[in-house]
Amino acid sequence: MTSPTTSPAAPARTVPTREDRRARLGVALLFFTNGALIANLLPRYPAIKAGLELSNADFGLAVAAMPVGALVAGLGAGWLIRRFRSSRVAVVGTVITGIAVLLTGIAPVGGLLAAGFLLAGALDAIVDVSQNSHGLRVQYRYRRSILNSFHAVWSIGAVLGGLMGGAAAGLGIPIAWHLGASALIFAVVALVAYPLLLAGREPAEGLPEAVDAVVVTGAAGAEPGVAPAGGGPVDSTRASSARDGRRVSPGFLAKWGVLLALVVIASSGAVVEDSGSTWAALYLGSLGAGVTVAALGFVSLQGAQFVGRLLGDGMVDRFGQKAVARAGGVFVAVGMGVALAFPSVVGTIVGFAAAGFGVATLIPAAMHAADNLPGFRAGTGLTLVSWLLRLGFLASPPIVGFVADSAGLRFGLLIVPVVGVAVVLLAGVLEGRRERGSAPRGS
Repeated sequence: MTSPTTSPAAPARTVPTREDRRARLGVALLFFTNGALIANLLPRYPAIKAGLELSNADFGLAVAAMPVGALVAGLGAGWLIRRFRSSRVAVVGTVITGIAVLLTGIAPVGGLLAAGFLLAGALDAIVDVSQNSHGLRVQYRYRRSILNSFHAVWSIGAVLGGLMGGAAAGLGIPIAWHLGASALIFAVVALVAYPLLLAGREPAEGLPEAVDAVVVTGAAGAEPGVAPAGGGPVDSTRASSARDGRRVSPGFLAKWGVLLALVVIASSGAVVEDSGSTWAALYLGSLGAGVTVAALGFVSLQGAQFVGRLLGDGMVDRFGQKAVARAGGVFVAVGMGVALAFPSVVGTIVGFAAAGFGVATLIPAAMHAADNLPGFRAGTGLTLVSWLLRLGFLASPPIVGFVADSAGLRFGLLIVPVVGVAVVLLAGVLEGRRERGSAPRGS
């Protein structure tokens, strides 16, 4: 996508301009703050749960309000972006997200805790879509894929936020002071990012540059998925073939069966991420870890996911999405399976790291496959997978919580190796290894 000052027939650019580099830095700062804000809250979960005297099931239900908010608000993100611009929505949304996280952390009763999660989830979804929308504008100007680098920066922010929260918990800093300082710090970062972003309104839908922009493979991150937000780039081959009516539609059951498999693969990544964000600190605490060490479960998952994202493009180019996803499923199943079979603090931290590394490429792979799935209008498969993968974030907390209350959190976390096995079994719907020099499907 381009800025309004760029003509529809923008020439290929090999060297980014100063404006392009500034905008890339600005978007990276937004991804960084988005990763750090909610991650600051996660290490305080044990204290919040204990302070409100909630059961595992009640706490899981409260946390599930976050993806509910994201599911509802995500549908309105496109309108907000078209009305107010992606840059403004991302920055203002980031500032308000920090306030929502603070209100969640200091909620005096379980009902208000759920309401805080609902608000934080809604804002996070809006910011998520808007920062990705602006990142895609910048990516078009670079004429090469850079969106994965933004999601890697998100992981850095999440690791930093987890370490900040763990340190604050270990030092006994009151939650209100800790989350208030976090909200202030990252609000300043977001405001600093604003003047660096691209000027002007979002490009109108249907412009040639919107069709000719980028392969949507890079439009997914490990954090919650992103649905196209009006005027977003779509795959040029998909779009042209859709216009010309040359796409071959498989049978109804076949195409929806493949789409369902892709939703399960993407949701598996969401379930693993939720296991680290919602339950890692609580489970490590049950094994005797202190509050600071307990935060390392989430940090190790996000850190390993960051490494997986850095290596992911090269691994996919060499081995194909199918092989990489199957190997990732093995990492998840074996890593967390062994950690749960032989519980220890160190083994559990390593298990969460293996799971994080394993799911690093799952959501991008599922989105790419959905965007190239025959039988759907251009963009429909991607939108459905992007939206429905949040069901993993919605279903996982209460399921784990109910099992934990009945049999213990160790058994509740068995959902992680189970989804790893599911990925191994369903990865056949993804793209295999390409011949050297051939382009990805849909590029």
